Amino acid sequence: MKYNPNEIEAKWQKYWAENQTFAAKNNSEKPKHYVLDMFPYPSGAGLHVGHPLGYIASDVYSRFKRHQGFNVLHPMGYDSFGLPAEQYAIQTGQRPEDTTRVNIDGGVDKEGKQIAGYRKQLDKIGFSFDWAREVRTSNPDYYKHTQWIFIQLFNSWYCRKQGKAFDISELVTVFEESGNALVEAVCDDNVAIFTADEWNSYSADQKEKILLQYRLTYLAETEVNWCPGLGTVLANDEIVNGVSERGGFPVIRKKMTQWSMRISAYAERLLEGLNDIDWSESIKESQRNWIGKSVGALVTFNVKDHNEVIEVFTTRPDTIFGVTFMTLAPEHDLVAKITTPEQKAEVEAYIEKTAKRSERERMADVKTISGVFTGAYAEHPFTKEPIPVWIGDYVLAGYGTGAVMAVPCGDERDYAFANFFKGQKGMPEIKNIFANVDISEAAYGSKDNVEIANSDFLNGLNYKEGTKKTIAKLEEIGQGTGKTNYRLRDAVFSRQRYWGEPFPVYYVNGLPKMIDTQHLPIILPEVEKYLPTEEGLPPLGNAAVWAWDTKQNKVVNTDLVDNATIFPLELNTMPGWAGSSWYWMRYMDAHNENEFASKEALAYWENVDLYIGGSEHATGHLLYSRFWNKFLKDKGFAPTEEPFKKLINQGMILGTSAFVYRLEGTNTFVSKNKIGDQKVQPIHADVSMVNSSDELDVEKFKAWREDYADAEFILDDNGKYIVGREVEKMSKSKYNVVTPDDICAEYGADTLRLYEMFLGPLEQAKPWNTAGISGVFGFLKKLWRLYFDENGLIVNNDEPTKDNLKSLHKTIKKVGEDIENFSFNTSVSQFMICVNELSSQNCHSRAILEPLAILVSPYAPHIAEELWSQLGHTTSISEVAFPIFEEKHLVETNKEYPVSFNGKMRFTIELPLDLTKEQIEEIVMKDERTQKHLDGRTPNKVIIVPGKIINLVG
Repeated sequence: MKYNPNEIEAKWQKYWAENQTFAAKNNSEKPKHYVLDMFPYPSGAGLHVGHPLGYIASDVYSRFKRHQGFNVLHPMGYDSFGLPAEQYAIQTGQRPEDTTRVNIDGGVDKEGKQIAGYRKQLDKIGFSFDWAREVRTSNPDYYKHTQWIFIQLFNSWYCRKQGKAFDISELVTVFEESGNALVEAVCDDNVAIFTADEWNSYSADQKEKILLQYRLTYLAETEVNWCPGLGTVLANDEIVNGVSERGGFPVIRKKMTQWSMRISAYAERLLEGLNDIDWSESIKESQRNWIGKSVGALVTFNVKDHNEVIEVFTTRPDTIFGVTFMTLAPEHDLVAKITTPEQKAEVEAYIEKTAKRSERERMADVKTISGVFTGAYAEHPFTKEPIPVWIGDYVLAGYGTGAVMAVPCGDERDYAFANFFKGQKGMPEIKNIFANVDISEAAYGSKDNVEIANSDFLNGLNYKEGTKKTIAKLEEIGQGTGKTNYRLRDAVFSRQRYWGEPFPVYYVNGLPKMIDTQHLPIILPEVEKYLPTEEGLPPLGNAAVWAWDTKQNKVVNTDLVDNATIFPLELNTMPGWAGSSWYWMRYMDAHNENEFASKEALAYWENVDLYIGGSEHATGHLLYSRFWNKFLKDKGFAPTEEPFKKLINQGMILGTSAFVYRLEGTNTFVSKNKIGDQKVQPIHADVSMVNSSDELDVEKFKAWREDYADAEFILDDNGKYIVGREVEKMSKSKYNVVTPDDICAEYGADTLRLYEMFLGPLEQAKPWNTAGISGVFGFLKKLWRLYFDENGLIVNNDEPTKDNLKSLHKTIKKVGEDIENFSFNTSVSQFMICVNELSSQNCHSRAILEPLAILVSPYAPHIAEELWSQLGHTTSISEVAFPIFEEKHLVETNKEYPVSFNGKMRFTIELPLDLTKEQIEEIVMKDERTQKHLDGRTPNKVIIVPGKIINLVG
């Protein structure tokens, strides 16, 4: 009976689908275990073999937990909103919803392109997903709940005193009764103080404007990364070297009115929560650095000849007498107000130049020094000396206050800036305020062993004493206070694009109003064009039906807007991270029409026990998810503070690219081994045209692209064209993609699953090498032969031997430990060892082979199901109890002793371990091999160490 993976896998995939084998229950006597993968964005390119790596790992673990008796939730869905689908729609004239659906379900798109479809590709690999709970973030029945969460955020504020969010109505009550002077809230800077009487006298619009300064999602004019080529705002991680990651379009900084999320309110809780979760230290450190907690002082500097002040946050208030100059971010609001007429042209030119660089680029560039003197001076709070005010792009408007008090003697960047502009107008000599420290070559940035000098009342103090005294003096004169600051800034939550969640917002007198939740979802309207309007409005400005009728409570024609009962709707859409910031909770109760999930479902599943996904999401999705989860916990919806207990970042599978070499200025390609000193241009070639010997199929290459049709080739001495090889990221653009479909068709999904786990440690990057596949396929065929020969099943009821049991229980122990430790590659090695041992032992015992099938099941589920069925079982192997390891089968009862004569080993003898020294000596002395070596002599001494050595001396 031959092993036929395609037939077996189709059979069991059908069985699992029909029987809903992996459907989780929301109520079960079993303990729960929730295993989650970061859900994919469904592009038309489909899956390559790198994508399933994390999914296979999570599937092995999910199946293992089922064997252990857990009620496992292992769902899958699609992060299906986003810019790529919209860009493709613009290029091809297709609707994003159509291309997204085809990318998921498969089919032929409008371009006539055959799309495999993510769902079919995933099914072929045999994942134990609970497909009944599938979510797609672009479906209205999903994003209605995203809109609902947005409304909850809008209707909430954050109380610093109690450290949590509350309903905005509670804040209104406080304002009505006592004003805002004593309110400890996270809010906009410089909120005006008002009394209860003043509040109660304000108009409804005035009150709404004030409340916007407190809401957890709010409208504000914000510095954003604007990409004219894409017509949208981009997040920092969507920009590479000053251009958009998608399309390579220039990105500039500009001010726009945007929705923002007050994630900064949760900065301290986001930091503290990192202590309670089992994540890699590198991811935790990324988040700590991104949140960037700093303890110091907020200092106010008056601006000379202006009724303005510059606020500065500093972690080194002890160095205040060392302030030599000040630097403002080019975008700082004060720049235009305080710049002198003489400096205006230079300042404006610098601001325009800076606008073309992203914040991330400015932060990363520590080598380039640039800046301009504004012509203005600030006043030192203690000495009253004038301090020149500069602007420089190393200062960011959104970090701290957007201003720096520059102390070059104690900060390397300030030191470099001061030296670069040394001798220019507006750059004084560097002040040194450290005793016994030479700053002629470099700044002294350490806080240790500091003795402050040239600093009036701080002379002789150290860092801690100086900091404490400076803050006290600043508070005394009303020019500063102690403060904890965070680098984390509020997150921009608007995108000027079409393919995203619509905001449930309409505008009355320019102020935002929320649509009542009972009328959700507000469904994305159809538009003719996905580009911004001619007036520069977002794509929804093209919608013919996009206005809110407050009488009928429905979306109506845009031209009906009368600003009396029919009002304009928000034209921006939510960013890509909106739907992914809560999706794990939707899986808990995916078909609930009234709530994002019921309290009962949330209480049962609580949060994710194991989350597997990419480390690139450290300061994006993983941070936003924690923020939304904490907010929903505050409002009584989420049951836990943290969404993901344990996080594992899978490494990347790298592709082996192929390169052809074109002689410069020609259309002639030279074989790698014939290049010599010739100048060539390496060009990626599709790996499908190259065989395992690195030989290019020249005819296929010529037919591949029109510009290569007439290409000429210089072949090697064997008449072959040899390509170059390089290991790099697997990517469609590098033509080095291997699709799982091809592997599954040729070798079967179980081979693919085992091979991906076998490649190396889960968290490390590893190169893909198709040549290794055949070895894993051979292992599965060898496993099959333990159970079958040409005539059928050969499993018997023979009593297993001691060696059989030893091989099995070594494997039970190893595989169980490996899965718990996520060391999947070493499990596969152990399977191979076990099958080799059992084969050499000629083992066909049911007592060994039944548990072996269960052990293999998490990794190679199709073959395991078939073996289980052929062994006479009528139910799925998926929930059969995991075999129990018994130590006794690994305990050695015999020892193979080396027998030495005068220190030289002559033979070995196997003896029971429980023999005494006297018994061992008696047996050895009677052995005919001993007699032969002694040749009638009596040894002077017999040295025996039980369990170790036997040595006859003399």
